[in-house]
Amino acid sequence: MTGPEQPRRSGLRDPQRSVRSLGAATLAIEALVLLLAIQPIRVVGADLGGAAIGAVVGLAVLAAVLAGMMRRPWAWHAGTVLQGLLLLAGLLHWSLFVLGVIFALVWGYALHVRRVILG
Repeated sequence: MTGPEQPRRSGLRDPQRSVRSLGAATLAIEALVLLLAIQPIRVVGADLGGAAIGAVVGLAVLAAVLAGMMRRPWAWHAGTVLQGLLLLAGLLHWSLFVLGVIFALVWGYALHVRRVILG
């Protein structure tokens, strides 16, 4: 039995690694979705210009780089900034704002899981 003075264990062998993997997977999926979304966005909304495509590619590269740097404590904060930048990219095209909302919610859930597991 654990007393009230002992922290609750998550049951994971390496909670830090599990949480890092969650963050990295979230960012890697975000990078992939951003890159795969370029062509459908161009087809649906013909007003997607070079600046918007450049922003999407830049954000995808940033997400991929951050996915590889999740061992660094600041990477979680940078991931949060990335979500804000994606929301701002919505000024270039409305569909980028929609993707920003979706991934901000996913990232918020990842931060919640991190807080619950690591305390």
